[in-house]
Amino acid sequence: SNQETSFVTIGQRLLANPLKVRFHYGHPDVFDRLFHLTRGGISKASRVINLSEDIFAGFNSTLRGGSVTHHEYIQVGKGRDVGLNQISMFEAKIANGNGEQSLSRDIYRLGHRFDFFRMLSCYFTTIGFYYSMLITVLTVYIFLYGRLYLVLSGLEQGLNNYRRFRNSKPLQVALASQSFVQIGFLMALPMLMEIGLEKGFRAALSEFVLMQLQLAPVFFTFSLGTKTHYYGRTLLHGGAKYRPTGRGFVVFHAKFAENYRLYSRSHFVKGIELMILLIVYEIFGQPSRSPVA
Repeated sequence: SNQETSFVTIGQRLLANPLKVRFHYGHPDVFDRLFHLTRGGISKASRVINLSEDIFAGFNSTLRGGSVTHHEYIQVGKGRDVGLNQISMFEAKIANGNGEQSLSRDIYRLGHRFDFFRMLSCYFTTIGFYYSMLITVLTVYIFLYGRLYLVLSGLEQGLNNYRRFRNSKPLQVALASQSFVQIGFLMALPMLMEIGLEKGFRAALSEFVLMQLQLAPVFFTFSLGTKTHYYGRTLLHGGAKYRPTGRGFVVFHAKFAENYRLYSRSHFVKGIELMILLIVYEIFGQPSRSPVA
């Protein structure tokens, strides 16, 4: 809910001005009826490619010379999904929609007609967010398989004998694990800014500390896996579809079998693979004695 609050307030303001890349994001946005009736309307042809039909309306408006602005009159809270399965299905639907956006002609045309800085703003506020998540997960796989190759081939032991690898500052910076912490903090920065703007810096800081105590990083890591899986699968195979989330009260205990059916391909299989890679590396490697490690 805090993420939603920052997105619909400080995020929308920034997208509208100065970035000029705000599109259509759902029910609160309204259309200029006369403008769109004289430019082809707002209906879309495909319920697969145009799964995220609201943002495609914004694409059409921008491509046809329109301007999407943001005006705030009153801030109203909205009930959001609170169950893990509901949230995951919603994020799967959004990730599927972004996968189809990545393959659509609308994004292609916007990228070719925007100036360089507006193109970058459009990229990082639409498909670039999900593409970056995909690259993050792929980087973990490449890193672990690369380290495993070095260990099993015997190259790591040979590299340890090179004096220039010992206490190498550039190598330590390249393999620094704090970069992942910095990425997580940057993701939470808009939320901190919005809470600080409305309630004060002390309230924002206490809210951030409380989220860490509630294991929010674990939830967001799980969410990253959901988005990456469905975004990548849509890019490879297509087949995006609407996923009803229910929006009901979640007061029951979900069985393990149901959770496994929902998350087997997206989380369990990938998690087991990474765990096996780490175990094999621990058995055959020399992480404690290796200057490369």
